[in-house]
Amino acid sequence: MWAYIFRRLVYNVPVYLGIILFVMAALRVNDPIWTYLGKHATQEQYDQFAKASGLDKPFLRQYFDFLSDVVRLDFTVESWDQPGIQVGKMIRAAIVPSLALTIPALGITSFLAICVGLISAYFRGRWMDQLLVFIAVLGMSVSFLVYIILGQYFGAFWLKQHLGMDLFAISGYPSGGLTMATWAYYCLLPILISVIVALGYDTRYYRAVMVEESNRDYITTARAKGASGPKILFVHMLKNAMIPIITRIMITLPFLITGSILLEMYFNIPGMGRRLILAINAKDFPVIQAFTAIFAALFIVTNILTDVLYAIFDPRVRLQ
Repeated sequence: MWAYIFRRLVYNVPVYLGIILFVMAALRVNDPIWTYLGKHATQEQYDQFAKASGLDKPFLRQYFDFLSDVVRLDFTVESWDQPGIQVGKMIRAAIVPSLALTIPALGITSFLAICVGLISAYFRGRWMDQLLVFIAVLGMSVSFLVYIILGQYFGAFWLKQHLGMDLFAISGYPSGGLTMATWAYYCLLPILISVIVALGYDTRYYRAVMVEESNRDYITTARAKGASGPKILFVHMLKNAMIPIITRIMITLPFLITGSILLEMYFNIPGMGRRLILAINAKDFPVIQAFTAIFAALFIVTNILTDVLYAIFDPRVRLQ
Protein backbone atom coordinates (compact mmCIF):
# COMPACT_ATOMS: atom_id res chain seq x y z
CA MET A 1 0.00 0.00 0.00
CA TRP A 2 2.77 2.42 0.89
CA ALA A 3 4.46 1.72 -2.44
CA TYR A 4 1.19 2.55 -4.22
CA ILE A 5 0.79 5.79 -2.27
CA PHE A 6 4.36 6.76 -3.10
CA ARG A 7 3.83 6.03 -6.81
CA ARG A 8 0.61 8.06 -6.89
CA LEU A 9 2.34 10.97 -5.18
CA VAL A 10 5.15 10.83 -7.73
CA TYR A 11 2.67 10.64 -10.62
CA ASN A 12 0.79 13.67 -9.29
CA VAL A 13 3.87 15.85 -8.87
CA PRO A 14 3.78 17.00 -12.56
CA VAL A 15 0.03 17.60 -12.20
CA TYR A 16 0.55 19.79 -9.16
CA LEU A 17 3.42 21.67 -10.81
CA GLY A 18 1.19 22.31 -13.80
CA ILE A 19 -1.66 23.54 -11.60
CA ILE A 20 0.63 25.97 -9.80
CA LEU A 21 2.05 27.19 -13.11
CA PHE A 22 -1.43 27.73 -14.54
CA VAL A 23 -2.70 29.49 -11.40
CA MET A 24 0.30 31.82 -11.21
CA ALA A 25 -0.02 32.67 -14.91
CA ALA A 26 -3.78 33.25 -14.59
CA LEU A 27 -3.32 35.55 -11.61
CA ARG A 28 -0.90 37.66 -13.65
CA VAL A 29 -3.10 38.12 -16.74
CA ASN A 30 -4.09 41.46 -15.24
CA ASP A 31 -1.11 42.97 -13.47
CA PRO A 32 -1.84 42.37 -9.75
CA ILE A 33 0.18 45.40 -8.69
CA TRP A 34 -1.75 47.88 -10.84
CA THR A 35 -4.97 46.17 -9.79
CA TYR A 36 -4.08 46.65 -6.13
CA LEU A 37 -2.59 50.14 -6.31
CA GLY A 38 -5.27 51.52 -8.58
CA LYS A 39 -5.12 53.61 -11.74
CA HIS A 40 -3.92 56.72 -9.92
CA ALA A 41 -0.65 55.13 -8.77
CA THR A 42 2.59 56.45 -10.25
CA GLN A 43 5.24 54.38 -12.01
CA GLU A 44 7.61 55.03 -9.12
CA GLN A 45 5.09 53.60 -6.65
CA TYR A 46 4.62 50.63 -8.97
CA ASP A 47 8.37 49.94 -9.18
CA GLN A 48 8.82 50.20 -5.41
CA PHE A 49 5.92 47.87 -4.70
CA ALA A 50 7.05 45.36 -7.34
CA LYS A 51 10.54 45.23 -5.86
CA ALA A 52 9.24 44.89 -2.30
CA SER A 53 6.88 42.04 -3.25
CA GLY A 54 9.30 40.24 -5.56
CA LEU A 55 7.09 40.65 -8.62
CA ASP A 56 9.85 42.48 -10.49
CA LYS A 57 11.66 39.16 -10.99
CA PRO A 58 11.23 37.04 -14.15
CA PHE A 59 8.14 34.81 -14.09
CA LEU A 60 10.07 31.53 -13.91
CA ARG A 61 12.08 32.85 -10.98
CA GLN A 62 8.84 33.75 -9.19
CA TYR A 63 7.47 30.29 -10.03
CA PHE A 64 10.38 28.38 -8.54
CA ASP A 65 10.56 30.67 -5.50
CA PHE A 66 6.89 30.05 -4.80
CA LEU A 67 7.30 26.29 -5.28
CA SER A 68 10.13 26.38 -2.77
CA ASP A 69 7.88 28.13 -0.28
CA VAL A 70 5.09 25.59 -0.85
CA VAL A 71 7.38 22.58 -0.40
CA ARG A 72 8.77 24.04 2.84
CA LEU A 73 5.32 25.27 3.92
CA ASP A 74 6.99 28.62 4.36
CA PHE A 75 4.27 31.20 3.79
CA THR A 76 6.11 34.02 5.49
CA VAL A 77 5.25 36.56 2.80
CA GLU A 78 3.16 39.39 4.18
CA SER A 79 -0.40 40.14 3.21
CA TRP A 80 -0.93 43.18 1.02
CA ASP A 81 -4.20 44.06 2.70
CA GLN A 82 -2.86 43.61 6.24
CA PRO A 83 0.81 44.63 6.22
CA GLY A 84 2.90 43.00 8.93
CA ILE A 85 0.76 39.84 9.05
CA GLN A 86 2.18 36.75 7.36
CA VAL A 87 0.00 34.71 5.02
CA GLY A 88 0.85 31.51 6.89
CA LYS A 89 -0.37 33.01 10.15
CA MET A 90 -3.63 34.05 8.51
CA ILE A 91 -4.17 30.55 7.13
CA ARG A 92 -3.45 28.85 10.45
CA ALA A 93 -5.83 31.19 12.24
CA ALA A 94 -8.61 30.48 9.71
CA ILE A 95 -8.37 26.67 9.65
CA VAL A 96 -9.78 26.03 13.15
CA PRO A 97 -12.99 28.10 12.68
CA SER A 98 -13.63 26.34 9.38
CA LEU A 99 -13.09 22.88 10.86
CA ALA A 100 -15.33 23.76 13.83
CA LEU A 101 -18.17 24.10 11.30
CA THR A 102 -17.41 21.60 8.57
CA ILE A 103 -16.36 18.47 10.50
CA PRO A 104 -19.51 18.26 12.68
CA ALA A 105 -21.69 19.18 9.69
CA LEU A 106 -20.16 16.46 7.50
CA GLY A 107 -20.36 13.83 10.24
CA ILE A 108 -23.98 14.54 11.15
CA THR A 109 -25.10 14.88 7.54
CA SER A 110 -23.41 11.67 6.39
CA PHE A 111 -24.75 9.62 9.30
CA LEU A 112 -28.33 10.86 8.92
CA ALA A 113 -28.33 10.66 5.13
CA ILE A 114 -27.01 7.09 5.08
CA CYS A 115 -29.59 5.98 7.66
CA VAL A 116 -32.44 7.72 5.84
CA GLY A 117 -31.24 6.30 2.52
CA LEU A 118 -31.23 2.77 3.96
CA ILE A 119 -34.70 3.15 5.45
CA SER A 120 -36.08 4.72 2.30
CA ALA A 121 -34.68 1.94 0.12
CA TYR A 122 -36.01 -0.74 2.48
CA PHE A 123 -39.54 0.77 2.36
CA ARG A 124 -39.28 1.65 -1.34
CA GLY A 125 -42.60 2.68 -2.84
CA ARG A 126 -44.40 2.83 0.51
CA TRP A 127 -45.56 5.90 2.39
CA MET A 128 -42.38 6.01 4.49
CA ASP A 129 -40.22 6.18 1.37
CA GLN A 130 -42.46 8.80 -0.25
CA LEU A 131 -42.43 10.96 2.88
CA LEU A 132 -38.64 10.84 3.18
CA VAL A 133 -38.16 11.63 -0.50
CA PHE A 134 -40.61 14.55 -0.22
CA ILE A 135 -38.69 15.99 2.74
CA ALA A 136 -35.39 15.55 0.88
CA VAL A 137 -36.68 17.32 -2.22
CA LEU A 138 -38.13 20.08 -0.07
CA GLY A 139 -34.76 20.61 1.57
CA MET A 140 -33.05 20.82 -1.82
CA SER A 141 -35.60 23.19 -3.32
CA VAL A 142 -35.01 26.10 -0.96
CA SER A 143 -31.97 28.32 -1.40
CA PHE A 144 -29.12 28.05 1.08
CA LEU A 145 -29.34 31.79 1.65
CA VAL A 146 -33.03 31.52 2.61
CA TYR A 147 -32.18 28.93 5.26
CA ILE A 148 -29.46 31.22 6.62
CA ILE A 149 -31.82 34.20 6.89
CA LEU A 150 -34.62 32.14 8.46
CA GLY A 151 -32.16 30.47 10.82
CA GLN A 152 -30.71 33.76 12.00
CA TYR A 153 -34.15 35.28 12.50
CA PHE A 154 -36.06 32.42 14.13
CA GLY A 155 -33.15 30.50 15.61
CA ALA A 156 -31.40 33.48 17.20
CA PHE A 157 -33.25 36.81 17.04
CA TRP A 158 -36.85 35.62 17.50
CA LEU A 159 -36.03 33.20 20.31
CA LYS A 160 -34.17 35.90 22.20
CA GLN A 161 -36.68 38.72 21.64
CA HIS A 162 -39.92 36.82 22.18
CA LEU A 163 -39.01 33.87 24.40
CA GLY A 164 -35.94 35.22 26.17
CA MET A 165 -33.89 32.19 25.04
CA ASP A 166 -30.38 33.23 24.05
CA LEU A 167 -29.40 29.85 22.57
CA PHE A 168 -27.51 30.89 19.46
CA ALA A 169 -25.57 33.92 18.27
CA ILE A 170 -26.82 35.74 15.19
CA SER A 171 -23.21 36.18 14.11
CA GLY A 172 -19.73 36.35 15.53
CA TYR A 173 -16.97 34.10 16.82
CA PRO A 174 -15.27 33.94 20.25
CA SER A 175 -12.00 35.82 20.32
CA GLY A 176 -10.63 33.81 23.23
CA GLY A 177 -10.82 30.44 21.50
CA LEU A 178 -13.44 27.71 21.45
CA THR A 179 -14.83 25.83 24.41
CA MET A 180 -17.79 23.47 24.29
CA ALA A 181 -20.14 26.22 25.46
CA THR A 182 -18.87 28.87 23.04
CA TRP A 183 -18.81 26.34 20.18
CA ALA A 184 -22.48 25.52 20.78
CA TYR A 185 -23.42 29.21 21.03
CA TYR A 186 -21.57 30.44 17.95
CA CYS A 187 -21.30 27.39 15.68
CA LEU A 188 -24.26 25.08 16.32
CA LEU A 189 -26.82 27.17 14.41
CA PRO A 190 -24.77 27.38 11.18
CA ILE A 191 -24.00 23.66 11.52
CA LEU A 192 -27.72 22.84 11.76
CA ILE A 193 -28.41 24.99 8.70
CA SER A 194 -25.65 23.24 6.78
CA VAL A 195 -27.02 19.83 7.77
CA ILE A 196 -30.56 20.75 6.67
CA VAL A 197 -29.35 21.93 3.26
CA ALA A 198 -26.93 19.07 2.58
CA LEU A 199 -29.23 16.37 3.93
CA GLY A 200 -31.60 16.66 0.99
CA TYR A 201 -28.87 16.18 -1.62
CA ASP A 202 -27.14 13.36 0.26
CA THR A 203 -30.38 11.55 1.07
CA ARG A 204 -31.41 11.35 -2.58
CA TYR A 205 -27.93 10.14 -3.55
CA TYR A 206 -27.71 7.48 -0.86
CA ARG A 207 -31.28 6.35 -1.52
CA ALA A 208 -30.42 5.78 -5.20
CA VAL A 209 -27.34 3.81 -4.16
CA MET A 210 -29.27 1.69 -1.67
CA VAL A 211 -32.13 1.04 -4.10
CA GLU A 212 -29.61 -0.21 -6.64
CA GLU A 213 -27.99 -2.45 -4.03
CA SER A 214 -31.38 -3.79 -2.89
CA ASN A 215 -31.87 -5.32 -6.35
CA ARG A 216 -28.64 -7.31 -6.19
CA ASP A 217 -28.67 -11.10 -6.03
CA TYR A 218 -26.99 -11.23 -2.63
CA ILE A 219 -29.91 -9.30 -1.08
CA THR A 220 -32.39 -11.78 -2.60
CA THR A 221 -30.30 -14.65 -1.23
CA ALA A 222 -30.15 -13.08 2.22
CA ARG A 223 -33.91 -12.65 2.28
CA ALA A 224 -34.43 -16.22 1.11
CA LYS A 225 -32.24 -17.43 3.97
CA GLY A 226 -34.46 -15.57 6.43
CA ALA A 227 -32.10 -12.74 7.35
CA SER A 228 -33.77 -9.99 9.35
CA GLY A 229 -34.42 -6.52 7.96
CA PRO A 230 -31.81 -4.74 10.10
CA LYS A 231 -29.18 -7.34 9.21
CA ILE A 232 -29.89 -6.93 5.50
CA LEU A 233 -29.69 -3.15 5.82
CA PHE A 234 -26.71 -2.62 8.08
CA VAL A 235 -24.63 -5.72 7.35
CA HIS A 236 -25.17 -6.80 3.76
CA MET A 237 -26.39 -3.68 1.96
CA LEU A 238 -24.33 -1.06 3.79
CA LYS A 239 -21.10 -3.04 3.51
CA ASN A 240 -21.44 -3.47 -0.25
CA ALA A 241 -22.44 0.17 -0.78
CA MET A 242 -19.27 1.56 0.80
CA ILE A 243 -17.59 2.46 -2.51
CA PRO A 244 -20.15 5.14 -3.54
CA ILE A 245 -20.44 6.26 0.09
CA ILE A 246 -16.68 6.78 0.30
CA THR A 247 -16.73 8.59 -3.04
CA ARG A 248 -19.44 10.96 -1.85
CA ILE A 249 -17.71 11.74 1.43
CA MET A 250 -14.25 12.13 -0.07
CA ILE A 251 -15.55 14.57 -2.69
CA THR A 252 -16.57 16.92 0.12
CA LEU A 253 -13.41 16.33 2.19
CA PRO A 254 -11.31 19.18 0.71
CA PHE A 255 -14.11 21.58 1.58
CA LEU A 256 -13.58 20.77 5.26
CA ILE A 257 -10.52 22.99 5.07
CA THR A 258 -11.83 25.52 2.57
CA GLY A 259 -14.93 26.04 4.70
CA SER A 260 -18.41 27.21 3.80
CA ILE A 261 -18.25 30.64 2.19
CA LEU A 262 -21.89 31.61 2.72
CA LEU A 263 -22.06 30.46 6.34
CA GLU A 264 -18.79 32.12 7.26
CA MET A 265 -19.70 35.38 5.54
CA TYR A 266 -23.22 35.72 6.96
CA PHE A 267 -22.33 34.45 10.44
CA ASN A 268 -19.09 36.46 10.50
CA ILE A 269 -16.95 33.41 11.25
CA PRO A 270 -13.26 33.98 10.40
CA GLY A 271 -12.75 30.73 8.48
CA MET A 272 -10.93 29.91 5.28
CA GLY A 273 -13.87 30.63 2.99
CA ARG A 274 -14.43 34.08 4.46
CA ARG A 275 -10.72 34.83 4.44
CA LEU A 276 -10.49 33.96 0.73
CA ILE A 277 -13.47 36.13 -0.20
CA LEU A 278 -12.04 39.06 1.77
CA ALA A 279 -8.69 38.56 0.05
CA ILE A 280 -10.34 38.56 -3.38
CA ASN A 281 -12.30 41.72 -2.59
CA ALA A 282 -9.16 43.42 -1.26
CA LYS A 283 -7.05 42.17 -4.22
CA ASP A 284 -4.70 40.58 -1.70
CA PHE A 285 -2.52 38.73 -4.21
CA PRO A 286 -0.21 36.73 -1.84
CA VAL A 287 -3.17 35.33 0.10
CA ILE A 288 -5.05 34.29 -3.05
CA GLN A 289 -1.96 32.61 -4.49
CA ALA A 290 -1.21 30.69 -1.29
CA PHE A 291 -4.84 29.57 -0.86
CA THR A 292 -5.06 28.19 -4.40
CA ALA A 293 -1.86 26.20 -3.91
CA ILE A 294 -3.22 24.68 -0.70
CA PHE A 295 -6.58 23.85 -2.26
CA ALA A 296 -4.91 22.11 -5.21
CA ALA A 297 -2.80 19.98 -2.87
CA LEU A 298 -5.88 19.04 -0.85
CA PHE A 299 -7.71 17.75 -3.92
CA ILE A 300 -4.74 15.65 -5.04
CA VAL A 301 -4.25 14.11 -1.58
CA THR A 302 -7.98 13.42 -1.36
CA ASN A 303 -7.96 11.51 -4.66
CA ILE A 304 -5.09 9.32 -3.46
CA LEU A 305 -6.76 8.72 -0.10
CA THR A 306 -9.99 7.75 -1.87
CA ASP A 307 -8.27 4.95 -3.79
CA VAL A 308 -6.66 3.69 -0.59
CA LEU A 309 -10.01 3.59 1.20
CA TYR A 310 -11.51 1.68 -1.73
CA ALA A 311 -8.98 -1.09 -1.17
CA ILE A 312 -9.51 -1.11 2.58
CA PHE A 313 -13.31 -1.41 2.46
CA ASP A 314 -13.66 -3.53 -0.66
CA PRO A 315 -11.34 -6.57 -1.00
CA ARG A 316 -12.16 -6.75 -4.71
CA VAL A 317 -10.15 -3.55 -5.25
CA ARG A 318 -6.43 -3.99 -5.54
CA LEU A 319 -3.84 -1.24 -5.40
CA GLN A 320 -1.74 -2.01 -8.45
